[in-house]
Amino acid sequence: MSRLDKLIAELCPEGVEFNSLGCVAAYSDTRVDASSLDETTFVGVDNLLSNTAGKTDASYQPNTARLSEYKVGDILLGNIRPYLKKIWLANNSGGCSGDVLVVRILEEHRQHLLPEFLYRLLSSDDFFTYSMQHAKGAKMPRGSKEAILKYRIPVPPLEVQREIVEILVTFTKLEAELSLELEAELEARRRQYDYYRNALLAFGDQDVRWAVMAEVGEFFRGRRFTKNDFDVTGVACIHYGDIYKDYGTATTTTVSYVRTDMVTALRFAQPGDLVIAGVGETVEDVGKAVAWLGKGEVAIHDDCFAFRHSLNPKFVAHYFQTAAFHTEKNKFVARAKVKRLSKEGLGKLSIPVPPPEEQARIVAILDKFEALVSDLSIGLPAELKTRRQQYVHYRDRLLTFREVA
Repeated sequence: MSRLDKLIAELCPEGVEFNSLGCVAAYSDTRVDASSLDETTFVGVDNLLSNTAGKTDASYQPNTARLSEYKVGDILLGNIRPYLKKIWLANNSGGCSGDVLVVRILEEHRQHLLPEFLYRLLSSDDFFTYSMQHAKGAKMPRGSKEAILKYRIPVPPLEVQREIVEILVTFTKLEAELSLELEAELEARRRQYDYYRNALLAFGDQDVRWAVMAEVGEFFRGRRFTKNDFDVTGVACIHYGDIYKDYGTATTTTVSYVRTDMVTALRFAQPGDLVIAGVGETVEDVGKAVAWLGKGEVAIHDDCFAFRHSLNPKFVAHYFQTAAFHTEKNKFVARAKVKRLSKEGLGKLSIPVPPPEEQARIVAILDKFEALVSDLSIGLPAELKTRRQQYVHYRDRLLTFREVA
């Protein structure tokens, strides 16, 4: 029998008293001047984090003069779209906007209810489901302040509350430690991959021909389409923004489509072409590329270039990720507010041209490294999600009590 089970058997064998939240807590009715707050003490609904039980510092100042005061130990609930599960146990004092509810334990109940325990009760899926059931509004639902105070909570003896809080704090620490370990492992594999890719594609000890890219292929610029042209199906397309966030070295499918009635106004990359982002927010971003290996042609945005060549497509895509390529590329980037690469600049960049069989050998090696890193990148969020689900399940079990008759 665990220590918690022993405490429950000893202190509340017949069950636990339940109360409505409004019997033990109330909303803050004290006001604070906005002028006295800064980014660390003002809490708006936008700087409460979803599903993580925390907050960031505000990036803006409040636009109203008087705000609700919160104190250490108060529980702050984001009351817009309760399904986002925004909640924070305050560790400082300050003020918050009207879209954040400040729940404060009543003075006469402080000796019977721990803020840390109440915070975990109000972090539960059960509470947020209840809040959504009583929310008003369709597009931007808001929790009902009246209904929230009617939510029934168990109030076990303090010793039981302390034990549950301690268990959940330990579980959270273990989850955080696992996250750091997995992130460190992923970063180590990425560095290893970068090292071998740079070494394989440097050809420092081999007699390999180098050529400027304009000698081994030609560049085609895409044609413009906007967000309003996107569709759930239609003509497969690659937008320069997709290259940054959705693609690796190569792809056979797209994440974006534009309307079919635009087909005559578009320009297409062919299978085997390298699709290159010609713009970016930073010098490092410009020139990121993906090899298009789909069965048919793909439309490309006018801030992209298609490089049509006779080399192994994935060999070229891998070379575009090397430190040597980026060092040379950076010399040709136009450094305005938006960083740009021109067709002429791309054509002047040099690339190694080993025999086709050597290109294929290098691609095979680097593909294996990339698959390993990719598997870790997929496995890391999956593992953390599993641990999070375990925590939620365990928390909900710990916070479930039989009500005393």
